[in-house]
Amino acid sequence: MTAVVAASREAASPDAVSGTSQTAGARRIGAAFAQARDEGRVALIPYVVAGYPDAATSLPIALAAADAGADVLEVGLPYSDPLADGATLQRASGAALRADATLEASLRLIEQIGAARPDLPLVPMGYANQVLGGGDGAAVARRLAGAGAAGLIVADLTPDEGAPFEAVARSAGLAVVYLVAPTTPPARRAEIAARSGGFLYCVSLVGVTGARSALPKSVGRLVRDIKAVSPVPVAVGFGVSRPTHVRAIAKAGADGVIVASALVDALGPDGRDVESLSRLVAELRAATAR
Repeated sequence: MTAVVAASREAASPDAVSGTSQTAGARRIGAAFAQARDEGRVALIPYVVAGYPDAATSLPIALAAADAGADVLEVGLPYSDPLADGATLQRASGAALRADATLEASLRLIEQIGAARPDLPLVPMGYANQVLGGGDGAAVARRLAGAGAAGLIVADLTPDEGAPFEAVARSAGLAVVYLVAPTTPPARRAEIAARSGGFLYCVSLVGVTGARSALPKSVGRLVRDIKAVSPVPVAVGFGVSRPTHVRAIAKAGADGVIVASALVDALGPDGRDVESLSRLVAELRAATAR
């Protein structure tokens, strides 16, 4: 199931639980967005892949992204079937797995990042099979919270099926971040936004992740429409790769911007060009002013 499909299912029951917007993790994320807003810019959310290109190198990569201007850091959990991810992130995830990345190793990385940069909200991104694993996800949620994570994106978990995990996340103090897409009907956008904790992930296009030369012309209207119904900040991802994209998203009124594949590409073919990644994050941060 892709993230776009997940974001386009039937609306959740009006009797559903109230989401995770009041958790300690959601408040941490909200404070980062508020600080960016007070500084007259959108929040920058870089993405790094845990364990890529290997466990030893992924920590300095994450810290470089943090220090070059991240307001929130998204940490991808390597997975064998990352259906929402395009070619770049699939390649990085596969390389991490070949370098012995595991969920346990990813949790250790999050602990290390959290210890080194305790004021930076961390939001891991994974898939339901990793997090829930046939259970309720409580063990993973507790570990993530203990490691310093503020929230979690489960790309293929819909609000229709997410209420039990939201309860688990609330107990752990984590925000569960949901996604909406261009194909999400307007009424459902409001339902999903009401359930999302910390921020709402706005998928800019129909498809998978991956750097693009241009964003869809419809992204401005999409952002405005979603902002109109969202009680939490709205961050735009998928295809965002250049400072010009960041400026366009800021102009459209978004609260944040998520950059993933372009940063993995910046690391070069072997995944070790940390200086190049740092430069790109700094350039993207400079473009966040409204």
